[in-house]
Amino acid sequence: MSGAPVLLVIAHGSRDPRHAATVHALARRARALRPGLRVETAFLDFDAPRVEQALSALYASGVREVVALPLLLTRAFHAKADVPAVLSESVSRLPGLSVRMAEVLGPSPLLVSALERRLAEAGLAPADRATTAVVLASAGSSDPEAIAVIAETAREWRHTGWCAVRPAFASAALPRTQDAVRELRAEGHRRVVVAPYVIAPGRLPDRIAAGAAEAGADLVAGVLGAAPELARLLLLRYDAATAAPARLPALTA
Repeated sequence: MSGAPVLLVIAHGSRDPRHAATVHALARRARALRPGLRVETAFLDFDAPRVEQALSALYASGVREVVALPLLLTRAFHAKADVPAVLSESVSRLPGLSVRMAEVLGPSPLLVSALERRLAEAGLAPADRATTAVVLASAGSSDPEAIAVIAETAREWRHTGWCAVRPAFASAALPRTQDAVRELRAEGHRRVVVAPYVIAPGRLPDRIAAGAAEAGADLVAGVLGAAPELARLLLLRYDAATAAPARLPALTA
């Protein structure tokens, strides 16, 4: 894999140290799945290295081909504007650097599998599925496309055997987690659980957990974190970016 493009995983960043720790753990898991592939991490804000710093360091070490993968679940503002802007800035000042931007992680069946893994780890038994209502709690976005993707994910997940799946949001959109829990209770669902559809801990995941507790949810799963399904998904997005140049054009100085 020495000649393969470097995989640069780009996370948002957070003042919460658990966020960066989770991103690094996920990158380590991806490296373990594909020995020899160089996997690096970078952040848009708060944590180091920033994306431009990481690309400069890779360039200085002789790297000329990079696949930049936004560690995001939907194509909202960061994926549409922030990440392309910082990548374009870097390739414009680093002659010969080629950066290909991979697709965001969602939607994907692997993400649903990771959600179910976290619910099982939190104590939900397989036999409980048909009598359990789920709140799919995401960070939230003002982007209609992102909201629509979350809603569609909830609808599709509902068809796998849950008695109900309701989307909720920690910011920017409604309903909030606590309101979704209460709505499901009012509809007669005796067991209501919350599945955070977020990758790493931080302020918004904490808000999801607080809302679930406030409304008396029966169970709250952990964040997706460094689940093996996410590590596999990183590599799938990397492979797609390297194999489909017409669909995912490179940014080249």
